[in-house]
Amino acid sequence: MTELNTAIRQDATLETAPTRYVEGGDIRFAYRRLGPSTGIPLVLLQHFSGNIDAWDPAVVNALAADRPVIAFDNAGVGRSSGQTPDNIAAMTRDAVAFTGLLGLSKVDLLGFSLGGCIAQQMAAEHGPLVRKLVLVGTAPQGGEEHLLAVLQEAFSHSETPDPRLPLFFTQSPASQAAGKAFLKRVYARQEDRDTDSGAAVTDPQAKALIAWCATPDPEHAILNAITQPALVVCGGNDTMLPVDNAYMMFKVMKNAQLVLYPDSSHGALFQHHDAFVSHVRAFLDA
Repeated sequence: MTELNTAIRQDATLETAPTRYVEGGDIRFAYRRLGPSTGIPLVLLQHFSGNIDAWDPAVVNALAADRPVIAFDNAGVGRSSGQTPDNIAAMTRDAVAFTGLLGLSKVDLLGFSLGGCIAQQMAAEHGPLVRKLVLVGTAPQGGEEHLLAVLQEAFSHSETPDPRLPLFFTQSPASQAAGKAFLKRVYARQEDRDTDSGAAVTDPQAKALIAWCATPDPEHAILNAITQPALVVCGGNDTMLPVDNAYMMFKVMKNAQLVLYPDSSHGALFQHHDAFVSHVRAFLDA
């Protein structure tokens, strides 16, 4: 195991923190660490096609005010080396390997979309590692997804400056205004930005997410194996991974809370970032 760029600036933000690296086996993981040096770290598991700089600074920086927060690129994504797997099980193994390379024995997880699938499998299979988990805009195994249809619709809007506006936000004026504010925050970092994903990342990630939802789990084996406290969050108008998924996870898991945000789609955590941070803080601190 080797780690580079080891100096930690506790006043760093997502926009200013240096990108650091830890290497083990055949993968060199890129990550940024924010917040205090002590406490249970909150590890962020990113959405389909996303990298470290796709996280919203308004969310990450606020959460890092009183706890360590770690954003990283899983294998093959962004500046991390290796090959992006085409299944959730392998992505989970890589994420667990990353936490081990950092010497973490206990973590909280915030999994968004595809990252929420990984978070579920991590919590189910690695109980001692995961204390609590936040599942945002995601689906259980066997859940409902409309990834390709929603992507096709979003990219048909050639007049849109960024596909995340139709992907993550509703068409209401308030939601679109929130989306434009989100994009300004996301692009605030000018130097040392993460590497955008291409087909070598998005093709296997799409296969993994679609296969996860296409695999029947009538007994809800994964959800029933999650005994940790969970906070399930969803936008009321999520078109990619619909809100019925959130309700199913809430009903089946043994110790879950459910939060739904109005007039919001897949990016509800970015549109309602102040409320989201407040809910996550209260949940993690309880």
